[in-house]
This record gives sequence, C-alpha cells and structure tokens, in this order.
Amino acid sequence: MITVTIGQECYEVAEGTSLEKLAKKYGSSEQGEIVLAYRNGHLCELHRTVTEPAEVVFITTADKIGMDTYKRSMVLMMLKAFRDVLKERGTTGRIRVLFSLSRGFYCELDSQGVSISKELLTEVSERMESLVKEDIAIEKHTYQSHDLMKRFREQGRTDKERLFKYRRASNANVYRLDDFEDYYYGFMVPSTGYLPYFSLHVYEQGFVLQMPERKNPSLVPEFRPQNKLFEVLKQSDDWGIMLKVDTVGGLNDAIAAGGINDLMLVQEALQEKNIAEIAGQIKSQDKKVILIAGPSSSGKTSFSHRLSIQLRALGLSPHPIALDNYFVNREHTPKDADGNYDFECIEAVDTKQFNEDMVHLLAGEEIQMPTFDFRLGKREYKGNTLKMEKKDVLVIEGIHGLNPRMSEKLPDDSKFKIYISALTQLNVDEHNRIATTDGRLIRRIVRDARTRGNSAQKTIAMWDSVRRGEEHNIFPYQEEADAMFNSALIYELSIIKPYVEPLLFAIPREAKEYQEAKRLLKFLDYFLGVSSENIPNNSILREFVGGSCFPV
Repeated sequence: MITVTIGQECYEVAEGTSLEKLAKKYGSSEQGEIVLAYRNGHLCELHRTVTEPAEVVFITTADKIGMDTYKRSMVLMMLKAFRDVLKERGTTGRIRVLFSLSRGFYCELDSQGVSISKELLTEVSERMESLVKEDIAIEKHTYQSHDLMKRFREQGRTDKERLFKYRRASNANVYRLDDFEDYYYGFMVPSTGYLPYFSLHVYEQGFVLQMPERKNPSLVPEFRPQNKLFEVLKQSDDWGIMLKVDTVGGLNDAIAAGGINDLMLVQEALQEKNIAEIAGQIKSQDKKVILIAGPSSSGKTSFSHRLSIQLRALGLSPHPIALDNYFVNREHTPKDADGNYDFECIEAVDTKQFNEDMVHLLAGEEIQMPTFDFRLGKREYKGNTLKMEKKDVLVIEGIHGLNPRMSEKLPDDSKFKIYISALTQLNVDEHNRIATTDGRLIRRIVRDARTRGNSAQKTIAMWDSVRRGEEHNIFPYQEEADAMFNSALIYELSIIKPYVEPLLFAIPREAKEYQEAKRLLKFLDYFLGVSSENIPNNSILREFVGGSCFPV
C-alpha cells in the first residue's frame, strides 16, 4: 500500500492503482469530467498508475488542457465512426480536419461516390453514439519512428509520412481505437465513454464537428454559421494546397529543398494582393472611416501601415487614429472581478468623446487630437490637430473597432469595417490542426520579450485573461466586418521558432506555466528552423521578430 494525496486528503491505496480508478473513487469536480491528472507535478493520462507515494491533482474538461484532450479524442472517435460507416457502404474516404469554425472543427470528406449529406452525418452520429455506449478503450502504442513512416506510407497517409521524416525522436506514440489507429500530438481520454457530447452539421462543402466549451463542458453550443470567417479560412487553405504547403511536413519539405525564400515571397505577395483588394473596395465605395479590429498579436499595426500605403497608391490620404488614445483617465477605468484595471472592456474607452470628434471631422471641422500617456494614465492634448480634406480617410485601429457602440454616432455609409486575425492555415497533418491561439501566443511571447522585457512566463500567465477579453470584446463582432484579413504567414512558425524556444526553456519546472511551455516546445519540435534575414522589412512578421520599416 502507498499514500496518495488528493487535495487535502490522504488515502492508502494499492501500489499500481490507475489514476482513472483514483479519479472515479476520490475525484470530484463541480464542472467537467476528469480526463487527465498531475502525478507529482507531471501531467499524465489516466491509464497511468501510482507506484510510489504521490500527490495527485485531477484535470477536467473545464480546464484548457482537459478540454483540448476531449476535442482531440473526439476527432479520433469521429474518424473511426466515418471509416465504419463508409465501410458499410462499400467505399473508403479521407477526412481532413481543417480549421476551427463556429465553436467546432470544419472538416471535409474526399471519397469515391460519397459526399457529405444530412443522411450520412446521421449515420456517423449514430455510430459515434454507439461507440460511446460501448466505452471502448483508447490504447496508446509506441513504435519506432521509421517503422511508423513505413506504416503510414503503406496506408497512403503521406501527410503523416512527411511529418515523421523530420522527427528527431526515435519513438512515437500512436492511439488505437478498436481496429483504427492514428497519430496525435497530445494526450487522450481513456475510452470512448468519456466522449458523449458532440453534434455534426452539414456546412458548405463539408461539415462541422461541434463540441462543448470549457465554460459549459457538458453542453454542445448551438451551431451558428460564420460565413465571412469561413471564406477567409477556406481561401487560406486553398493557398496552402496551391503552394503544396498545407501541412508541417510540406513546409519542411520546402525548407529542405531550398525553396523557403521563394515561399516567403509568394506568401507575402498573396497578402499584399489581399490588402490591395481591400484598399480598392474602400476607394470604390467612397468610405471615409476605416475601422480595424482584431485579437492580440494579429498584426493590426503593420496591417494598418500597409493598408495606408495601398490607399495612398490609389490617390487617397489616410490618417491613422489609435483608439488607445481615447482611453479614459486611469482613475475612471473600470475594474474586473479581481480588482484589477480592466483595460479591455469598452467602458475603458471614452466612446462619447470619440464619436463627437469623428462627427466633427466628417463635417469638415478641425479638431484637437488626443494622446494618451500610459505612464501617467492620462489623456493629453499637445496641439495636434486634424481636418479632413476631400481625399482624406481615417484609419482607426483598436480592439473595439467593430463594436457598434464604438462608432454609433457615425453614419453607416461612411464606415468600412475590417477584421484581422492570424488564422493559421497550416496543419500538423490532416487530423492534427494548429490552433490559431497558439500562433498568436507564440507571436506575443516573442514581441513582449523584445519590446517590453517580459518573460515568456509572464506572457503565458496573462494569456487566459487576454483570451477572455477577446471572447467578450472582439469575436462577437467579427461577422460585422466588410472585409476579413488573415495575417498568418504559412512559413512563420519556422522563422519564429529560434526566437521563442530560448524564452520557453527559461520557464522553471516548478512554475505554473511550465506545462504550457513544455507543450509549445513539443509542438515547435515538428518544424525546421529558418533564419529571418530574408523576411521583407514590411512583413507583418517583422512586427514580432523586429526589423520592421514601420513604427511598431
């Protein structure tokens, strides 16, 4: 018998008891199912056992790591169900898990003679439900990497074969569900019985697999199409296919073959073409107020400068305005539930003054423009004035740019709204997607270290708060945009890898943020690193790694 500490309680249990048995007997959670555990500070799957005195902390689907595990496992079960249903129909198919959309994952099916339909999804959903009831174990098996490459090559799964070609580790884990196996980066739940909450919806050329969210891990949210977001995500995926770089293995192939510089130039040209098209829309529609919003580390500042250049090329005269200069004075800033200043709520901005100023500008009047002193926490007027001429346009950037309250006094026909985000178009392979939030977090870690002297530990510690602000203040309004721009670059994670790895390695093992750093380091290990010297100096990526020709 050994002693196991769970919370404030100590229990005597038999040596070799699994974490799953401990969770069922001693675990409790007000929200979410227990799916993982920390054993003496090490994150473990529930099939692992205790063989010495241990402190155990359970992880549920209300935790980020737990919900990621749930979604990863759900993809495996969905793929197994699709294979079973297609087999019954006498055919086979290939599912691509492409990107996050409408609180779920957008996927497409490539199959001879079978297309996505409501009837097909009903069959797959019923098969998934039966797998949940059967509670089949999800087993982990370890193979040598070269053996896995051979297995995947024989199965025609070239995306995974290319991925493992560049793996430094000699061994890798594969998860098996009954007679179906697949590779995933990240842990899994013990069995299909842990996966009861999901729904499938026909959408565009494919379907959306919806799952719960952390805030309510036992409820699948209502499906709400995001048509504008889908269009920009699909365009980015098409770019990747066109460039033959839609997975990490494809990117590594391009780097190994010496084609990275051409890839950079083509990707930058594609982005510039998009920016020019947006500028053309603004000119043709005779818009005077351009409102730009997007989440943290989406590259809003660089985008604003590049858009302004394109507007100048069309004969317009853009004037940049940062919404941050309309912050209320520090003593009037609202506070959050923890008593800290909440700079991300719209009440932290003087929307009344902003609307008054913009109305006067559109009427042809001259106004005094404010500057916010972040050191003093005060808005100041230093004699900067602005008056609009016939060809002038206002380029306004800030997180609340798309919120109707921000520009409620301005005529709708004067406004052009742009949503920008780093919507990662690259996937690890066809079944392992790269979360957009991971790309933005990595960008921010590098920029914060370079421009603010912040450690990676500090940036990771505040990331959940940043994400909550985005969920409340930015994402609800993204479909209000007249245009969407994807600032992610298909090659950027290979460029940024040498910058971010030392910062992540600096986080001590005992820190709360260590597990997230470890996860990101494992993820970055898939990529071949590349020098940043050939990145154009007007690239959005320069905003993060340095060397931009713009004042960022």
